[in-house]
Amino acid sequence: MQELQQSPKEPEFVQNPYPFYERAREAGPFFRWQDYGLVCTGNAAAVNAIFRDRRFGREPVEPLPIPPHLAPFYAVEAHSMLELEPPRHTRLRNLVLRAFTSRRIAGLQPDIEALAEELVAAFPAGEFDLLKAFAQPLPVRIIARLLGVPEEMAPDLLSWSNAMVGMYMAGRTREMETRAVAATEAFVAFLRAYVNDRRARPADDLISQLIAAEMEGEKLSTDELISTCILLLNAGHEATVHTIGNGVKALLETHTPLSALDPEAAEATVEEILRYDPALHMFTRWAYEDVEVMGHTFHRGDQVGLLLAMANRDPGVWEDPARFNPARPVKPTATFGAGLHFCVGAPLARLELQIALPILFRRCPDLKLSQAPEYADVFHFHGLGALQVTT
Repeated sequence: MQELQQSPKEPEFVQNPYPFYERAREAGPFFRWQDYGLVCTGNAAAVNAIFRDRRFGREPVEPLPIPPHLAPFYAVEAHSMLELEPPRHTRLRNLVLRAFTSRRIAGLQPDIEALAEELVAAFPAGEFDLLKAFAQPLPVRIIARLLGVPEEMAPDLLSWSNAMVGMYMAGRTREMETRAVAATEAFVAFLRAYVNDRRARPADDLISQLIAAEMEGEKLSTDELISTCILLLNAGHEATVHTIGNGVKALLETHTPLSALDPEAAEATVEEILRYDPALHMFTRWAYEDVEVMGHTFHRGDQVGLLLAMANRDPGVWEDPARFNPARPVKPTATFGAGLHFCVGAPLARLELQIALPILFRRCPDLKLSQAPEYADVFHFHGLGALQVTT
């Protein structure tokens, strides 16, 4: 197996990781990423197979040692369905899906439309950062409404989430860990108080429904409830912020008109945005037994890195994959995962993009980049540090 070296923090890689992915593709279905000490794949078939194979999962075979200073962060992770396997994962996911229904998500359409219009109407004159004015507030306020969390908490939710996801970034520092733990403790304290309030005064929101499920004997503990809310709030907007930013960048750089799109064309454009430059580039799995995948044998306890953005540009699946082409036939991508852990928020993310982007371009037909966008150093996420535009 070929071993490749590439620092995920190297500026050239941060701005454009795709040349490295193509170099890795030449090595075959699997390669060893030296900087991570990890066998990785960006082969679309291998990524899809591992996502769906129950012999791989998120929980490590042996519990990993947790440094004492990180205990509060990992206490939340211990109850997160993102990090669990059946039967705990099944129970948590079923409870969330019972409340996170397609009907409830579809019912958010008027809210997304009104909020997108409100945000666009508030754009300042001259140059401004579209991430701060549009991409960040829209998804965080929508997920807050869905959960029933006060919208005035949005700035706190954003800062807590940004600090917590730093734990998943390459080359994290002790300072980043300290910020993540402080954010975790503040987030947990807020939600514990809020859950107690919702117990006393239920409302028509996701938190109240999760509490009701707990009280009906589903055995959802308060800690599981808090971890689930944190996961939904973090995952429910963090990736969508990056996707809106990356998508608007791609649309503006390729001069793709969105203002006159019919719903079907908007749908295809959103799928191409999700494929072309996704917000999450790597997810890992553990092998639970000896498994052979495309000629490579994983042993029990081995870890594998699934390179989602690389899989989304597999030339065996897509013609001319490095080109942004909203007219291409829609096919499944690796962006939201697959199998047991397929993203529960995928329908909401798609709806937000399908509604908000056409409104943005219809209301701002002269939207232009005022500075060359630069990606932030946030791998294994992939998103812009700012998106300076004029209208």
